Amino acid sequence: MYYMGFFSSSKGKLGIDIGTASIKVVELAKESNRFQLSNYGIYELEPGDEAIMAGSAGRSKITQLSNADIIAGIKTILKSTGMKSRDVVASIPSYPTFSTTITMPYLSEDEIAKAIPFEARKYIPVPLSEVQLDWAIVNVRKGQLKTATLTAQDTAGQPTVEVFLVAVPKVDVKRYQDIAKGADLNLKALELENFALIRSIIGNDLSPVCVMNVGGRSTSILIVENGFQHASHDYEIGGYEITNTIARSLGVSLKRSEEMKRSLGMKKIPENIIRDAIVSLLDSMAFEVNKTIHNYEDIKKVKIEKIVLVGGLANMPDITPYFSEKLGREVALGNPLARVVLPSGLEVLRQELNSTFAVSLGLAMRYI
Repeated sequence: MYYMGFFSSSKGKLGIDIGTASIKVVELAKESNRFQLSNYGIYELEPGDEAIMAGSAGRSKITQLSNADIIAGIKTILKSTGMKSRDVVASIPSYPTFSTTITMPYLSEDEIAKAIPFEARKYIPVPLSEVQLDWAIVNVRKGQLKTATLTAQDTAGQPTVEVFLVAVPKVDVKRYQDIAKGADLNLKALELENFALIRSIIGNDLSPVCVMNVGGRSTSILIVENGFQHASHDYEIGGYEITNTIARSLGVSLKRSEEMKRSLGMKKIPENIIRDAIVSLLDSMAFEVNKTIHNYEDIKKVKIEKIVLVGGLANMPDITPYFSEKLGREVALGNPLARVVLPSGLEVLRQELNSTFAVSLGLAMRYI
C-alpha cells in the first residue's frame, strides 16, 4: 500500500472518497471566496494486491477494503500529510443505494416532505424501515398529471415538480458512522458520490451534459441537466477489468499491466501492444454511454453535445479522442480544480489530481 500528499498547517474541511480499493482525501479551505487546496492524500492497494482476484468465467472479482483497513488508511493519510481538520463529508457509492426521479404535483417543500414516504413505497424495492430517505427538487415545469396521486382535487394544468429520490440502506449508513468514529472524525454528512462529482466538475453549467466516471469496480454514466442528476446507469466494467484483460492477453503481472495502461493507453503507434487487447472493452463502454444518452434525448427532447470523462481511465493517453470518435460528440476531461487554487509546485500534477480526486473535492466543497 502507498500514500502521497504534502505537508500543510492549513485547516479546512475534509472530503473522503472511499472506493473499492482506495481512500482519497482532500482538505479544502476558502479564502477570498475561492477554494484553496490545503492538502491531499491517497491510500490504495497496489495492482496485484487482494483488491483484484480471479473470478468465474475469467471475469475479475472485486473485493472491498474492510472497515479496519479503511480506518487504518484514513489515519495513515491524516498523520503522514499533517491534515488538521476532523470535520468530514464522506462519499457513499451508488451501487448499494436506490434512486429515481419522480414527478409530483407542485407543492410546498413541507408538503413534499410529508408526501415523500408515501410516494417512496412505489419505487423502493425494500421496506422503508430499512433505508434512510433523502430527496431534492430538480425541476419545476408546467405539466398535466393524468391522475391526482396526492390530492383528490383536479390537477389538470397544474405545474409539477421533478423530485430526485434516494434511499440508502441503514446498514451502510451505520458502517460509515462506525468508520468515522474509528478514525476520530466528525462525520458532517454522507453524500452520494455522484452528487459530489456533479458539484466539482459541473458547477454552474445548466446545459445537459453526460458524465462518464470510470472507477475501479464499474463505470457510472450520469445525465446532468440544470445542475442535477436526471438519469444514471451503472455499467459493471471499470479500470480493473481493463488491467486484468491486458495482464491475461499479454501474460504480464497486474502491476506491469497497470503501468502499460498508463503509458501506452490508446496511442496509435506500432509499439502499442495493449490497444487490440482492450478495444472491445472500451467499445462496450462507448455503447452503454450512447444508449444512455439516446434514451434521455428521446424522452426529454433535448440534445446532449458534451461528455465529461473522469476517473482513473482519464489518465490513459489518447483516451478522449478515442471516445470522441466512437461517440460522435465532444469528450472532455473533467476539471474539478477549475475553481480551486493550488499550492505552488502542484500545477504539474493538475491533470492527475483532476481525474483522481474529483469526488473528494466535491465532497469537501459542500460545507465551505
